[in-house]
Amino acid sequence: MAYPKHLQAFVKLGDLFAKFFESDTTNSDIWAKKLENCMSEATIQNAWFTKENLLYVLKSWGTLLNEKDLLDWQSQYPQTGGHTKTIAVVMAGNIPLVGFHDFLCVLLSGNRVLAKLSSNDTVLLPFIGEFLIANDVDLKDKIEFTEGKMIGFDAVIATGSNNTGRYFAYYFGQYPHIIRRNRNSVAVLTHDTTETQLQGLGNDVFRYFGLGCRSVSKLFVPKGFPLDALFNALFPWKTVLEHHKYVNNYDYNKAVYLMSDSKILDNGFLILKEDSNYGSPIATLFFEYYDDKENLAKRLEAEAEAIQCIVSKGFMDSEIPFGQTQSPKLSDYADGIDTMKFLCQLEDAPRELNP
Repeated sequence: MAYPKHLQAFVKLGDLFAKFFESDTTNSDIWAKKLENCMSEATIQNAWFTKENLLYVLKSWGTLLNEKDLLDWQSQYPQTGGHTKTIAVVMAGNIPLVGFHDFLCVLLSGNRVLAKLSSNDTVLLPFIGEFLIANDVDLKDKIEFTEGKMIGFDAVIATGSNNTGRYFAYYFGQYPHIIRRNRNSVAVLTHDTTETQLQGLGNDVFRYFGLGCRSVSKLFVPKGFPLDALFNALFPWKTVLEHHKYVNNYDYNKAVYLMSDSKILDNGFLILKEDSNYGSPIATLFFEYYDDKENLAKRLEAEAEAIQCIVSKGFMDSEIPFGQTQSPKLSDYADGIDTMKFLCQLEDAPRELNP
């Protein structure tokens, strides 16, 4: 395909994120200083967006937004034909910049983004838009943020809960769309799971306080697995107790379980509860015992629509290594739906201005 338009602006954004970690950058670079101020505002707006987690997401994108990786990714798709489409993107706000991948896909597919931000994350993406426009003036007419009713769009990408997903399906069903609902991630442990792998699992469980769909909220463990070994491996993450909102959730959920006589295991900052559900509350990790790996694989395949990631070692082809769920690649699409393919295959159609 031809050299993708606007790609260099994203490469420069990646450079900004990567160089932000250099000690003297914020003193010499005006954009780095603006970014630092935005991070402070984001933390004030949403206490779950700690500086540590903000730095983590910036470092992740700083690694991905390089010319080679972007070109390799884009080369998998044909150039879009016809006219530029306006894509309405309704974003979640559970973790920092959770909607950035959709934002990136829309612009690098040659389309225009009309973004509705979550009230929990209104600072970082507008900063990114400002930076991109400063480095590519042609993007000025392709980036719009709105707080009101979304009108004048050709297709929709919307992310939310199961409840909001039903609303999205009703409201946007007449348009080409991707609608995402609740999903959770799981980990499958075996008697061969190593201490190093269990330590890596800590990042899958605790990064972003477990609020992301790629956060592991459920374990499958073989009978006889030493759960003490799991607690010992996760012990370095006890620093989550320094966050008041996490502590409040831990105390509340522990009290509920104790009052209801639920059987739990507790190490002082994480509750393990045997439960068949996938989505566990903050500071809680559900688990189930299993006997047969083949039967478990069939079950997870049958319930794939509820699962975002499966962390394991030698369990199935689509597994993700321990510790890597929060480091997705450019081609790792939410819900397994290829967003770029969807955008590149949109056909020209009359646009209704008042959906």
